[in-house]
Amino acid sequence: MKRIAALAGFAAVSLALSACGGGGAPEGGDTEGTEAVAGGEVSVVTWWEAGSEKQGRDKLVEVFEQEHSDYTFKNAAVAGGGGSQAKQKLAADLAAKNPPDTFQAHAGAELTDYIEAMQIEDVSALYDEFNLRDAFPATLVDRLTVDGKIYSVPTNIHRANVVWANTAVLEEAGLDPANPATDIAGWIADMEKVKAAGKVPITVGMAWTQLELLESVLMADLGAEAYNGLFDGTTDWASAEVTASLENYAKIIDLADKSYLNEDWEPAMNPVITGDAAYNVMGDWAIAAFDNAEMKYKEDYVAFPVPGSDGIFDFLADSFTLPVGAKNADGAKAWLQSISGKPGQIAFNTVKGSIPARSDLTEDEIAMFGEYQQDAMKSFGEDTIVSSIAHGAAVPIAVSEAMNDACAKFAQGASDVAGFQAELVAAAASLSK
Repeated sequence: MKRIAALAGFAAVSLALSACGGGGAPEGGDTEGTEAVAGGEVSVVTWWEAGSEKQGRDKLVEVFEQEHSDYTFKNAAVAGGGGSQAKQKLAADLAAKNPPDTFQAHAGAELTDYIEAMQIEDVSALYDEFNLRDAFPATLVDRLTVDGKIYSVPTNIHRANVVWANTAVLEEAGLDPANPATDIAGWIADMEKVKAAGKVPITVGMAWTQLELLESVLMADLGAEAYNGLFDGTTDWASAEVTASLENYAKIIDLADKSYLNEDWEPAMNPVITGDAAYNVMGDWAIAAFDNAEMKYKEDYVAFPVPGSDGIFDFLADSFTLPVGAKNADGAKAWLQSISGKPGQIAFNTVKGSIPARSDLTEDEIAMFGEYQQDAMKSFGEDTIVSSIAHGAAVPIAVSEAMNDACAKFAQGASDVAGFQAELVAAAASLSK
């Protein structure tokens, strides 16, 4: 646990690359007790069942079935909630020793429970077979390594600390969309101006979206080093500096439209798209919602790091694993090869709104991505990288779930700042054990 918490504090990640090997299923991973299958169905659990996520998955499946025509993708997806429903069913299947052939998980500390329960295989050998140690930057490989072993393969990189804003609403409030505030206090002042202009300052969705907002405020107020310290014990969750940041978070929640507190991110983002609200904090998968509304980046809407967190890239990555006892382990390895290869990562990420975990893209290939994604690629190569709490990169599932609960209680008025902080302290207690 300490090892994974320490990994969450790693700083810079830059893009690097090399093309993936082709062909059939390679050797790698301990598959003792599983039956080798030549071809056949590959059962894949994801939560990509709507919108751009589903479109991206479909593109990835096309690449997989082209590269490995002896295998067929079997959709075992469970939709909704940033993966919460998928994780619940997956936990039951793994406990019953009835695993899928591969399943989606957020890279990082979210894998802790699966590793400790010996439910997923070490896939380090696949990194050698697929040349991924050259394809991915060393700092990213380090971030994925636990006690010398690697347990997942990323399909993409997302940024979580992003503000999405409607330019017309900002201009009505006398704000310049091209020059956002530089810290949280200034951003709160801008929200007050939006409120005075008769529009909703900010929308916030269900608990996990609240936690994503919270982590963004924490990193903006504390800075990258102190934020990372929340996971290795060098920053005390009970400290006065965290209290001050929680008080800022409380001001933002007070300004938010609370009618969306039980809604997923898309309904909560919609008022920003329609011009009824100014701001929403969401990962950069949100760009698809603006694209679908035919809104133009930097004209109809803007996106920028949460004020105070400019230069910090709040990292998360969707990744896939090789479960112990997978019935079609070779098929799972073929899937892992396709999702990590250059064709698969380009096909998937151009649709989903994320960026590749690899960077051997030519100028023409980079031009296939939208302007926001090109900006994100640049930031990923230059910024200080920190790990997301809400999306499993920084803390194990039990910790993020407890913090989700604390956020939900606070947003609904069931606790004050002191009680909220005490619940976060309790949730984080296991990180130091």
